[in-house]
Amino acid sequence: MNPLLQQIQHGGVIGAGGAGFPTYVKLDCQVELVLANGAECEPLLYKDQVLMQRWGKELCGGMLIAMKQVGAARGVIGIKKKNADTIACLQAQLPSGIELLLMEDVYPAGDEVELVYQATGKRIPSGGLPKEIGVMVNNIESFINVFHAAQGIPVTETMITVHGEVRQPYTAWLPIGLSYREAIELAGDITSRDFIVVEGGPMMGSVTDNLDKPITKISSGLLVLPRSSRIATIKMRSEQNLRRIGKAACDQCSMCTSMCPRNLLGYPVKPHLAMRSLQVSGANNLSYALAAQACCECNLCTMWSCPEGLDPSRVCATTKRALRDEQKLLSPAQLQANTTEVHPLRDYRGVPTKRLVRRLELADYAQTKAEFRECELRVNRLYIPLSQHIGRPAVAVVKVGDRVSKGQLIGQPAPDALSVAVHASRDGIVVEVGESIVIDCQH
Repeated sequence: MNPLLQQIQHGGVIGAGGAGFPTYVKLDCQVELVLANGAECEPLLYKDQVLMQRWGKELCGGMLIAMKQVGAARGVIGIKKKNADTIACLQAQLPSGIELLLMEDVYPAGDEVELVYQATGKRIPSGGLPKEIGVMVNNIESFINVFHAAQGIPVTETMITVHGEVRQPYTAWLPIGLSYREAIELAGDITSRDFIVVEGGPMMGSVTDNLDKPITKISSGLLVLPRSSRIATIKMRSEQNLRRIGKAACDQCSMCTSMCPRNLLGYPVKPHLAMRSLQVSGANNLSYALAAQACCECNLCTMWSCPEGLDPSRVCATTKRALRDEQKLLSPAQLQANTTEVHPLRDYRGVPTKRLVRRLELADYAQTKAEFRECELRVNRLYIPLSQHIGRPAVAVVKVGDRVSKGQLIGQPAPDALSVAVHASRDGIVVEVGESIVIDCQH
């Protein structure tokens, strides 16, 4: 591994806001195009806009470092046309070799496959990776973290949007290991008596009522919503119920497939057939179940398309899990063989974000932008997980009683494995070492 990739690995850089794939591995390739995903199509989230407006120099610096590493002569930042203030900020400081891709305000414009297609006119092979068509994609915060890591500054904070049933929605840098409770308290009083928290965006995020969970490197948003809201009701259905109701109520109208962004690009995903698999057993079941494998779980079918209020997205997710457990998944080559041409009506079936916001019952919240805030925190304890990324957890290099300072290495990458380092996000004393390292910051 070359010195730059080692710096990025030991700086703890991963995909911020996604699945948490280690960035040093993504940069270990040779491609023609480096693509920064600034589409930010999840309603209410504002973190990428803040980052591009205020840390544009670092973003471009990180992209240039990545471009040199992968041998790319061209860099592109994907951003929606509606974000005129952000566009103006970026255009004033774009270096040679980096340009903007202005996108329509539709969901899911920020999906990696959609973004790559818009930037290049090429499709990532079904079941494949962007590098197979000469592209490397990362999100905005990850490129900023690459820039910092190249200067020896590790990842200790992440940009978070807190919104929903709170008095003062905000976006801010928050230390990794801070509890959801403390992050939400910074937004003032919670304005709902019975609420849940969506981790991430309202479309693809998951729900929790555990406010003691810690913020990690992949945290992007905390949305406080009433437990009775449409989003909470759908996301809190049990797997047993969603499959039982789907089996009884799906009338095979195929709207989920007709509006599926991946299907419109020609990928072999047909949510209505995955729903049909609930009703069919025996030999025919497998062919229907396999229609779920290429699903990206953008949730558009569930939150927008289905007239019955069913959950094709989670049916696809649970079906994929069953196929994986039974070792029945198709190979990438088989998936690619089933890929068809881009649908001729694709350009006319994008879902406008404003209409999606109304369907999600978020219009009242969307009237308030979660503006950037400088937060002065008095942190008591931080719970910093050693596993915040895809791959092996970091290995603790501190013990109970050690005094640590912000930025100090507390977990080194696991040897000979896909793994990245973890660092202290505030000064303090280590009081517990396990799956997480607990730091008392009051001393």
